[in-house]
Amino acid sequence: MFLPRSVKVKRTADEDKSCTAKKNKLSSGASLLEQTTEFQDCKSVRTETSTSSCNLNEVVQECTEPVAGDLGSTLGKDNRNTDEDSTLEEPIKSFSKSQRWAEPGEPVCVVCGRYGEYICDKTDEDVCSLECKAKHLLQIQAKEKNLKSDQLTQAESQAETHLLNTPYCYRDHSFILGLRDEQIENLKLQLGIAVQGQQVPRPIVEFEHCGFPETLNHNLKNSGYEVPTPIQMQMIPVGLLGRDIVASADTGSGKTAAFLLPVIMKVLEETQTPSALILAPTRELAIQIERQAKELMAGLPNMRTVLLVGGLPLPPQLHRLKQNVKVIIATPGRLLEILKQSSVQLHDIKIVVVDEVDTMLKMGFQQQVLDILEDISHDHQTILVSATIPVGIEQLANQLLHNFVRITVGEKNLPCSNVRQIILWVEEPSKKKKLFEILNDKKLFKPPVLVFVDCKLGADLLSDAVHKITGLQCTAMHSEKSQVERTDILQGLLEEKYEVIVSTGVLGRGLDLVNVKLVVNFDMPSSMDEYVHQVGRAGRLGHSGTAITFINNNSKKLFWDVVKRVKPTGTILPPQLLNSPYLHDQKRREQQRLKQSQNSLVTGDNIMDIIRKHDKSNSQR
Repeated sequence: MFLPRSVKVKRTADEDKSCTAKKNKLSSGASLLEQTTEFQDCKSVRTETSTSSCNLNEVVQECTEPVAGDLGSTLGKDNRNTDEDSTLEEPIKSFSKSQRWAEPGEPVCVVCGRYGEYICDKTDEDVCSLECKAKHLLQIQAKEKNLKSDQLTQAESQAETHLLNTPYCYRDHSFILGLRDEQIENLKLQLGIAVQGQQVPRPIVEFEHCGFPETLNHNLKNSGYEVPTPIQMQMIPVGLLGRDIVASADTGSGKTAAFLLPVIMKVLEETQTPSALILAPTRELAIQIERQAKELMAGLPNMRTVLLVGGLPLPPQLHRLKQNVKVIIATPGRLLEILKQSSVQLHDIKIVVVDEVDTMLKMGFQQQVLDILEDISHDHQTILVSATIPVGIEQLANQLLHNFVRITVGEKNLPCSNVRQIILWVEEPSKKKKLFEILNDKKLFKPPVLVFVDCKLGADLLSDAVHKITGLQCTAMHSEKSQVERTDILQGLLEEKYEVIVSTGVLGRGLDLVNVKLVVNFDMPSSMDEYVHQVGRAGRLGHSGTAITFINNNSKKLFWDVVKRVKPTGTILPPQLLNSPYLHDQKRREQQRLKQSQNSLVTGDNIMDIIRKHDKSNSQR
């Protein structure tokens, strides 16, 4: 283990590597003591090469056990023959606390500073005990490990820099290319992926199939993206190829990351700023998108975002625009306001995303979006995203997009399958009582609960009533609240500060309220698309939830739509709804419209009838 200080000389390569404990003064029976104090080196070697996670006490114990045994045999021999050697070899000190402090001129332990009585046979450094030798060897090993790690990190950094400087071009991964066409079609069928378009790339199975920089892959894992969701599997490769997209998928299915990743890779190699524009209908949704974008962009060079939304001071936003930002995340109204001031130019935008595009149409944003797109060059990539894509969006896509790919995951415009839907027939005077029953039901009540109403005043009044009657922590959320209040409420919701939040539709779109397990539609939404979004707040990112909806004759215009969209999910509908004359009347009218539209089509079966009618009308003239 140690060398005697009196014979500290340069050792040869042929020297025996066994560990020997010796004193400075050797007696006449030194040869005997050398034999009796030598111990096997196998345990010490195992200790010396152990990692820093090894237990130091075990190290010392392993090293000292043989010494004690050998010394015992030595003592036994010396007792039988004390005349040959009256001076016994002292055992090697196990712990540094057993060693005295060094006097002036004496060697000093390189670990603790005590008397360096021994010399480490591996490094020729002075040590005071077995404990300090073990520590010394671990320190040497840690330094070597850190040096190798630094070299590896530097090599990875150089490789990553080279990758970032190389223009990115998406290609199907070899694993994906190795799958047969029938395997790909079966995968799409199982995942509910429907695609329309020409030369659509195959879906990915893992994020690694995209060839992203290592930093981006690391950010994905840190953000909780382990495996791509169905919409991400198909939408990401299409977006990376620069194709225009119209995508619809269930609420909470991961659409935000599905468009953010193509955006990041698109602007990563762009030198002009800004290079990307993401439009959202509400401030809260825009704030959420920017937060996710920052998480995914962390560590990537020159990747800056700016948030342009109403309700927040304009000067800081204008100042941020001047900082060479790559990605603009905005609501249409605030962006148009800034465009009119000529505070930003959109000529270099390469990719545009319109999130919750159906809401853009309903909230009167369509003309604003068109005005914004006029300022952008025509060669940009456009992505339209929503949980529901009505006919108006299809028409808009045909006008704005070129050779686009239509991606649908799940049943088109149907509520999220992860949410258990309960439809209750409740007359207006009984709705508050029914809500209190739900909030007092231990099986149903899972805070925080999100209650949707149709007006701001109703939100304030119902919030006060819930707090007074049930004693639950409750607040109201609507567009009349200041942005600071709305942000605090959202933060409180995520931190479970509130047990109940009564809200208008401002919380019904796109927000990842992952801890919400119960949604109550106190007032039936004005449209089924809105219903789909509000119900989806309880089923974010694959989580299961429950949505309870109160319905009565005030929503009679939607009866047939409710049956068409909700009944296929297996939900039991109330008999008052199924037996309503309004429902049967709406069903009959729709059947008549379908029949008329079919009759107006010219087919091989009815073409002769159309010709005869035409000839008959001409003869009568």
